[in-house]
Amino acid sequence: MLSFRTRGYNGYAVQYSPYFDNKLAVATAANYGLVGNGRLFVLNIEPNGTISSPISWETQDGLFDIAWSEIHENQLTAASGDGSIKLFDLTVGEFPVMNWKEHTREVFSVNWNLVDKANFVSASWDGTIKIWSPQRAQSLLTLNPGSTDYTTRTSPLQQTAKPPMSHQQQHQGANTAQCIYNASFSPHSPSTLISCDGSSHVQIWDTRQPHPLQIDWVAHGGMETLSCDWNKYKSTIVASAGTDKSVRVWDLRMLTNIDQPQSQAPMPAYHIRGPTPLNQLLGHEFAVRKVQWSPHDSQELLSTSYDMTARVWRDESNDRARFLNMNNGGCKGVMGAHKEFVIGCDYSLWGEPGWAATTGWDEMVHVWDSKRL
Repeated sequence: MLSFRTRGYNGYAVQYSPYFDNKLAVATAANYGLVGNGRLFVLNIEPNGTISSPISWETQDGLFDIAWSEIHENQLTAASGDGSIKLFDLTVGEFPVMNWKEHTREVFSVNWNLVDKANFVSASWDGTIKIWSPQRAQSLLTLNPGSTDYTTRTSPLQQTAKPPMSHQQQHQGANTAQCIYNASFSPHSPSTLISCDGSSHVQIWDTRQPHPLQIDWVAHGGMETLSCDWNKYKSTIVASAGTDKSVRVWDLRMLTNIDQPQSQAPMPAYHIRGPTPLNQLLGHEFAVRKVQWSPHDSQELLSTSYDMTARVWRDESNDRARFLNMNNGGCKGVMGAHKEFVIGCDYSLWGEPGWAATTGWDEMVHVWDSKRL
């Protein structure tokens, strides 16, 4: 196991570079993200087994997520607590090369499109999802789960007519029901996204459609859904994680399309407890903060939790056996090196399958082999 300390800053997200096997980035925030600055670290894994940070940037507010560019090896985006999204370039020190500010509350998630590679998506506590291009000063599209229209194409001036509150004010009496915690593009389609929110819902979007919201269901029995991710090998399989301490696996073919008549629907997706998952993985003792499918194995998942652990799971479920056994597979191993909440994780795309990185509120980044747990 390799380690690096983000001294003075608590980790929120970590991601390996899609271009270099020894490079990763970490988004952090001072004072656990409640108030104060943030810092974006770029780390290098050296040949001698140490981790160094050749460059970092300090920001005026905490950083909650990061996404490496899929079109430029030296660039990456970061989600900020002041509602902005920043684009950094490794060849440019001190300041970001672009700054977008349309969200009115904390940006909690950024994710780059892996298929067409020309845009990325952000999700915010303001209840909206926005799609961006690094070539444009304004967002391309806004998706709003709380609206009957779902889609907004108004100008940035109209979208941000109300002045955003300060970061400190946002945390006073905050209601997380409309918070979009996570949004990401499908690795199988350039126009399909998944998102999850504080009201326990998971949504599937298709931006090519007149009404983009395609599927919407209650994923964790009314409790907050904090993370969701696409299976990299099966286009209809997704996973979600929530405050009910579970990781759940879903088959989109078994869920209701919102445009489909209920008489033809395979199951009631809007039931107060939600539909039945394909599989449920239990073991975490507190809320699961992030879940991610392995890029090397269609049955392996990685999760992080407020119980200070990261866990590797084996999902052996299949659609034909779902009613016979609801606990197909389970926890393969537990990584307990962190001493505080474990928030972010990522699998390495390179080298021996199984290498992963985690970061958390203990100011630590750990790089470890999930196959050896």
